[in-house]
Amino acid sequence: MYPFSFTKVSDTREALDAGRRGGRYIAGGTTLVDLMRETVERPGTLVDISALPLREVTVTERGGLRIGALVRMAEAAADPKVRISYPVVSQALELSASAQLRNMATIGGNIMQRTRCTYFRDVTAACNKREPGSGCAALQGFNRTHAILGTSEHCVATHPSDVAVAFAALEASVHLLGPDGQRSVPFAGFLLKPGSTPSREQAVQPGELITAVEIPAHPRPLKSGYLKVRDRQSYEFALTSAAIALHIRGGVIREAKVAAGGVGTVPWKLPAVEQQLIGERPSKALWAEAAERAADGARPLEHNRFKVELLKRTVERQLRIVGGSK
Repeated sequence: MYPFSFTKVSDTREALDAGRRGGRYIAGGTTLVDLMRETVERPGTLVDISALPLREVTVTERGGLRIGALVRMAEAAADPKVRISYPVVSQALELSASAQLRNMATIGGNIMQRTRCTYFRDVTAACNKREPGSGCAALQGFNRTHAILGTSEHCVATHPSDVAVAFAALEASVHLLGPDGQRSVPFAGFLLKPGSTPSREQAVQPGELITAVEIPAHPRPLKSGYLKVRDRQSYEFALTSAAIALHIRGGVIREAKVAAGGVGTVPWKLPAVEQQLIGERPSKALWAEAAERAADGARPLEHNRFKVELLKRTVERQLRIVGGSK
């Protein structure tokens, strides 16, 4: 372990001051502490923000939902406002990590977590995300769990968060507070695809603090759910996953929100699938036809070609669960 200083703050002004000086924010510590143990991360200063007043789940004026950045994953999953309005979020959270981790980890920390790529966490391996310009060992290595969507020649690591997939599907936004004031970033632009700069993973400016994630109001009735496919049923990251929300009125799909996890360098929105669904009547044939578009643009590697078909099957299965079938 490398030496570092630790400070605890009690209000957002203190937090921003410490962040401006280069401090790294920490709350549950379920990701950052692990990375420090493995010497992947070596922050000089940790800023404990767990006492900040960012722990509420509230309904917005327009009928959406605002989840404070320091709400624990377990708390958010159990909150009646989340469970009733957006089951896809509750399910994604409950399928994440272990119960012990969900009791500690926060919503803000979860969407900021870094990849579980083995090569990223092995400091002896080449990794452009960890050490820009060093190469990507996963390209020619064992890449079964790596991404098939949004990849580049510099990085093929997947984003590990389950709830981020639900947020992407629901077109949430991330609220930030920084030295220049408050701003909101659409979730689609918050987590960054690697391109030629895989070390830059989020659209967060130095010293900025996540205050909340906001889900906009969606037309009702809205049926939603999250399906996760993994190597084992206990604590494990997704090989593929699907977050789906459908607004069906008069027997016709009026609105469809679909995103996939476990297959993209970021939670992957599936607009081609959504467009295939809107204006149609639910049926087994429709689900199968729409799911065929789920892997559009995929670039599989040697060991993860199976993910193309697995993604299609996962999306089709979840469409049947959420939308029903005839």
